[in-house]
Amino acid sequence: MRLGLALGYWGRGPSPDHVELACEAERLGYDSVWTAESWGSDAFTPLTWIAARTSTIKLGTAVAQMAARSPTTTAMHALTLDHLSGGRMMLGLGLSGPQVVEGWYGRPFPKSPLTATREYVDVVRQVLRRRAPVELDGRFHSHPYRGPDATGLGRPLRSITHPLRPDLPVLLGAEGPRNVAQTIRIADGWLPLYWSPNRPDAYGPAVAELPDGFRVAPLAQVRICDDVTEGLLPVKTMLGFYIGGMGHATRNFHADLMARMGYEEEARRIQELFLSGRREEAVLAVPDAFADEISLVGPRERVAERLESWRKGPVTDLLVVAPDRTTLRVLAELNS
Repeated sequence: MRLGLALGYWGRGPSPDHVELACEAERLGYDSVWTAESWGSDAFTPLTWIAARTSTIKLGTAVAQMAARSPTTTAMHALTLDHLSGGRMMLGLGLSGPQVVEGWYGRPFPKSPLTATREYVDVVRQVLRRRAPVELDGRFHSHPYRGPDATGLGRPLRSITHPLRPDLPVLLGAEGPRNVAQTIRIADGWLPLYWSPNRPDAYGPAVAELPDGFRVAPLAQVRICDDVTEGLLPVKTMLGFYIGGMGHATRNFHADLMARMGYEEEARRIQELFLSGRREEAVLAVPDAFADEISLVGPRERVAERLESWRKGPVTDLLVVAPDRTTLRVLAELNS
């Protein structure tokens, strides 16, 4: 099982230690470093900054949001950074949800998310493979554009720049069983959210039959500490925000996933508290048991024991959300 460092996205401003943590992860033998985006900092610019300060560690987006860019624009970002980094880029994509797509990007959330995702990946693949001009008569992504307001002057184009690697890895963030099954068919890897080594069935039967070389790369908060309860608080804070606030009361993919993992009543309670403005109570309502099973928190010996269950399953890459260099080092030692 390879280790990756997941830096996420910025909060109020850029984190002063992200580049240093990435350099430390490279020194410790971590295979990859990953950035993300929500509705603030973007995923590609910090990754480019990190690429300039490192030399061997792979560079991934976990995730770049599809609504933020047309698929050709995303492919341009990926092939550009792949060239500049010497072939280290991995493109992780996610559809996000209606709240972000419509509220932040000002675009309609697709009525058929599976089709929209499949078309998006198709166009990205066409750009990167550069076998012919990009053409797709899609429901959501037409190339050339043929909508009712089209001029009719568009023509299929092929990238001027030759991609460094036509097989640049494409990974998808997916939560629902049908979305996961499609991801396994069309992508090179999967970025699960809230992975529990004891509940792979929560993502559907397709997880049991993965193709050779397919990456399964969940994010997990890791913290080496003496007090497990205290160490779980950041995990619960994250869950309170995502379960409670990253979506609508009637449509929240994260809450639905938590429900499928056996915590339906708790998920709805977290939503209810968060959406009524009682955010601290929402965090406290996150069960310690749920936060614990999707993270690695506690003394070194406890983390070492629980790490074994992550190794035994389909996980190929553990993307570590870690607050400090000590945790990064200890986890590298335990995984060696």
